Order: sequence, then structure tokens, then C-alpha cells
Amino acid sequence: MKAYVFPGQGAQFVGMGKDLYETNSTAKEMFEKANEVLGFRITDLMFAGTDEDLRQTKVTQPAIFLHSVILAKTMGDQFKPDMVAGHSLGEFSALVAAGALSFEDGLILVSKRAQAMQKACEATPSTMAAVLALPDGKVEEVCAGIMDEVVVAANYNCPGQIVISGSVPGIDRACEQLLAAGAKRALKLKVGGAFHSPLMEPARAELAEAINHTTFCKPVCPVYQNVNAEPQTDPEAIKSNLIAQLTAPVRWTQTVMNMIADGADSFTEIGPGAVLQGLVKKVSKEMVTEGIQ
Repeated sequence: MKAYVFPGQGAQFVGMGKDLYETNSTAKEMFEKANEVLGFRITDLMFAGTDEDLRQTKVTQPAIFLHSVILAKTMGDQFKPDMVAGHSLGEFSALVAAGALSFEDGLILVSKRAQAMQKACEATPSTMAAVLALPDGKVEEVCAGIMDEVVVAANYNCPGQIVISGSVPGIDRACEQLLAAGAKRALKLKVGGAFHSPLMEPARAELAEAINHTTFCKPVCPVYQNVNAEPQTDPEAIKSNLIAQLTAPVRWTQTVMNMIADGADSFTEIGPGAVLQGLVKKVSKEMVTEGIQ
């Protein structure tokens, strides 16, 4: 069975989507539609902007979404997923590619999500850190022990790699304690806020309203969602899980394991970068992976 996966924030690069725009009329039409929907020429920033331009959350998230979704759409009949999943932002790409959301609605939600997250980041100084080579349970225990600050496990990326999220003082203390507990690394990331933590609650509330006013359809195949790593096809359940996603951890390790248990024998990453292919291989060395970008 063929699984398709879609990358999240951090996979962006200058020039992303340019060849697609120049060589495929369907892609060009979709990119121009995106410029119209967003109210600014995101294509100018994607194709010829600076790294700094692309790092703006309001640009990064729609840019990665557009690159991924337009790639999937231009595959035509070759895109025949048995199951799909996306990492954080990538879940929106997966939902559009699988037909649960229209292209325009997906783009509008991603844009609103990016702006709401940016506001939440500005409201409270916060950050994230990558933790390597400690069991999940130990990382959770250290986070839970920091009582007076927000610190939580945010991304279960693969065995031995967790990203934690929270207040700046909380993350600093957690990193010290995790290194003392035997972590190979506990490295703060260059991000603007504590994604997938309780500090994203204002963004979750704002996005919930937008999601609840958006039409979702039954996807063409199961979508494995971040919050519980389970396959879903019911539109109302998909909406509920998508709303919960901003303040809940991304259970990527569990997602990949569940997809394999349910019969996935190959994973194709659609969109910029190759991060998810690497994470899949760390869950299962034998798994066949490829990327389309």
C-alpha cells in the first residue's frame, strides 16, 4: 500500500516551486490563484525572495502548503494514495491532496493559522528545543517536573528524537536537566514560539472558528492525524482533530508505525525537503521511501 506524506515548517527554500510554475500550466494557474486569495504575490517571495522573507511565518506556512499541494495536484492520475499524513502544517496539505478540503479553503485556513500562530508567539516569549537519544518517557518526566513553567513534548519525530516546546526559561531549564539525564543533545531551535504547546491556545481558539465555518468532505483515503496518529475519514472528526492539533503534540513516530502496521510498504514525501523520508527510515530501516519536489 502506498503512503504519501507532506512536510511541515522548516522545509522551505528560496526558489521552491519555480520550475513547476514555469513548466506546468495547471501549477501556474494554481499559484496565481493563491496570489489572488492571499492578497500578495507569495510567488515572488518563494521564487526570488530571501531566506529572511521565507522565514516569516505568514509566508513560510502557505509557501510549503502551496508547493506540496500543487505538486500532488499536477501528478494527476499518478497520485493514488492508500493513506496520507502530514507533519503539523503538512496535515493541511494532506487533507487537500486527499480531497477533504478544497484548495482555496485549505490555503485560507493555512494563512489564518500562520497569522494566529504569529500573534500567539508575539504575546509570550517562547521557543522549542530538539532532544536526542533519550527515551520518550524520560523526556516527558523531565518536562512534567518543571512545575512553574510551560514545558511539554511537542513533536515525537522518530525513536530517540523529540522536540520540546514551552516558555524560554522553561526550555532552558529542561535542556540542562535533559543533558544531565543523558541526552546526546538538547539544542534550542531557531523558531519564534512554542508550537504544539498550551501557549498556542489563543491561536487554537482563533483557528477553531475558521475551521468550524469551513466545509470538509470525506477524503479519498484515510488521513492519519497528528493528535492521535489514527486513520480518519469522517469530516467532523477530522475537523475536531485539526482544531486540537495546535496545542497537542505531533505524534509522528506513532503515525508512521500505525501506517506500516496498516499495510504501508512505501512512503512518498511530496513537497520541499527530505526530512520525513529520513524520519520514516529511522522508524523502519527496511521501508521504501522517495521524494517528489
